[in-house]
Amino acid sequence: MRILSIFVDESGDFGEYASHSPYYIISMIFHSQSVEIRKELKDLESSLSSLGFPNHCVHVGPLIRGEEEYRNVEMTVRKSILRRMKAFFSHVPVSYKSFYVEKKHIEDERAAAEQLSKQISMFIRDHIEYFQSFDEIVLYYDNGQIQINTILSTVFKYYLETIKFRKVIPSEYRLFQLADLVCTLQLIRLKSKAKSLSKSEIYFFENDRTLKKQYFRLMDSKEMK
Repeated sequence: MRILSIFVDESGDFGEYASHSPYYIISMIFHSQSVEIRKELKDLESSLSSLGFPNHCVHVGPLIRGEEEYRNVEMTVRKSILRRMKAFFSHVPVSYKSFYVEKKHIEDERAAAEQLSKQISMFIRDHIEYFQSFDEIVLYYDNGQIQINTILSTVFKYYLETIKFRKVIPSEYRLFQLADLVCTLQLIRLKSKAKSLSKSEIYFFENDRTLKKQYFRLMDSKEMK
């Protein structure tokens, strides 16, 4: 059987617009299970262990801001962890797609959900032959937000009869952590364009040139057009 895995993560919330949460983003990582990724996973585990983070579940937002489990981790180490995740993303045979709305341009939660549903629907329609080439599609999400569950279930079930849904535990799937990486980088890219990066983001990445050269180019190369 040809099986497609889709790992989904989100950034933001469906609340009212706020300067600290201007966007709502849904990102998806696509991986054909027939394509082996054991080597890439082994390399990632080895590189994280060398930094003193064996079997560590990477949370990119807190990593950049130096929050939660990274509060007392030196900047050089945090940057190294992100570089390891970037290298994994670069080498592992996956693609991704992000969908987003800018909350200041929408009226309410319902309008946001409608816009995101429309974007995802158009994407599936444009790639329907690709999705239908698989015998089974398994979508992994951590059930973090009810609205996302509703959007995913409604849209994917409408177009794809072979879709199945699995609740994911983030620490158990590196590809889900890649979805988190993509979500965070998409947010940073939008904020960079709007000249609204936070102080911690500017401090971590240093300048726009670094972001474009080291991260945004990689995103462009991995995006499912």
